[in-house]
This record gives sequence, structure tokens and C-alpha cells, in this order.
Amino acid sequence: MRLVIYVLAVALLMVGSALTTHAAVQDDGLILYFSFDSAKGGTIEDETGGGNDGDIVKGTKIDTKEVIHGKGAILFEDPGDSVTVDSFKELENYQDNSYLFWLNFTKPNSGGWDQIIAKKAPGSDRSPGIWTCNRVPLHIHYRFNPGNAGSHCVGPDGEGSTFETGDWHHIAGIKEGTKFLFYIDGEVVDEQNVPKDHAQGAEKLYIGQTGYAAAKFYLDDLYIYDRALDADEVSDVMDGKLLPVEPEDKLATTWGQMKTRRD
Repeated sequence: MRLVIYVLAVALLMVGSALTTHAAVQDDGLILYFSFDSAKGGTIEDETGGGNDGDIVKGTKIDTKEVIHGKGAILFEDPGDSVTVDSFKELENYQDNSYLFWLNFTKPNSGGWDQIIAKKAPGSDRSPGIWTCNRVPLHIHYRFNPGNAGSHCVGPDGEGSTFETGDWHHIAGIKEGTKFLFYIDGEVVDEQNVPKDHAQGAEKLYIGQTGYAAAKFYLDDLYIYDRALDADEVSDVMDGKLLPVEPEDKLATTWGQMKTRRD
């Protein structure tokens, strides 16, 4: 009888732990995850449990109205808005990598190269570097150094197509060896050759403003891996299948449900 009670108690503790509101998101190769549900004291929590939190440098804020998953998304609305993440070993060393996030442009670009994300390295800001193209309307420019190789000006239907302001899209850039696949909303829209060994080293990760002005956008659920995800994994991340099970706090919404709601 005592053994049965003990086993039940352990089981209840495990269930309670799984439902805590700060459960870490963990997956093979996941080195950074921001839900952007909240900010505390100018800090965005790294929800892998790795402690590599983001610092709000100035301007940007959590918005609780425009949300894909959970309770918030982060808004960049001024050219100087920025979040930075200090360098750490896994961020400095990767070659194969995957960046995945939800993106909603709020305004057209300025006509220049407006920054979305940049992982810098000594002498380079393209490990990767992600901008809007220096043309109107909106496209995404996703590049690696050396050689400034990658996708040039891509929209939801590939090269030359354009984003509309006010629409959410899931973005995934996957680098494996010399191959780069650019996914939008779970589909490969562009494929390019990139350097197998791109520039790396001890430098910060930037979201928003770097030496370039920030683009104007919402960002939600940023995942960064030090490996290349396959197509099924991209879909799982897009559909929120890695999110903690928190019935009263964070409900995973599938892409199909999102399309229905938006339409």
C-alpha cells in the first residue's frame, strides 16, 4: 500500500512539473528559444533553460494583441529598436543551423536594407544576416559570408513575390553544408548554394537594429538550432508542437487553424 501511495505521489509531482508556466522548451540542437510572451526588467527569457536571455536595448516592446502562440509577440516599430543576445559557445561555433520564427510586417521597408536578425561574427554580419531588400514592396534578403551568398529578394511565393503588411508568415532558414533552404509557411520557396564554412566567432545576435535600421515588424516564437532541421521538423515547429503543455497559459495553434482565423 505504501508503495502504491509513493508511486502515485511521484507521478503527481511529474505531472505538476510538466504543467509549470516556466517549463523549458527543449529539443535536439535547440540553442535558443524566445516566446516573447513577456519581458522582465528589460530582459527576454531564453526558454531553453540555457540562460542566454535577450536584452532590450531600446524601444521595442511586448504586444499582447498580435499573437500567434501564447500571450505576446515583440514589436519593432522604430529604426533604433533592438534586442541583443550576448555571445555563447553554441552560437559561436555552429555551421549547419536553422532559424525559425513568425513574422508580420507592420510597414513597408524604408528603401534601404532594414534589419530583421543578424548573427554577427568578427568582420561579418551575415552568419546569417536577414533583412528586407532595399526596394519596395517587401521581400526578405537572407545571406551568409564569405561571398554574401543566399536568398536575394524572396516573398511568400519565392523570388520576386512580395509580403503584405499585416499578414503573419512562418519563416524558416535552414543551412546544411553548402545547401540553403528558405521555407515560408512550411513550403520551400527558394534554394541556394552557400559557403559550407561561413564566418563564425564570438559576436552578439541582434534582432532589429544593428548598423542598419530595424525593419518594422512583429516577431513571435524565435527558435535557433545548431543543426539543420528537416521538412517535418519545420512543420512541427510552425504548428507549435514543441511548446510546453500549459492549458491555462499557452495553447498551441496549428497553421491550419491560423489560416482559418485569418481568413
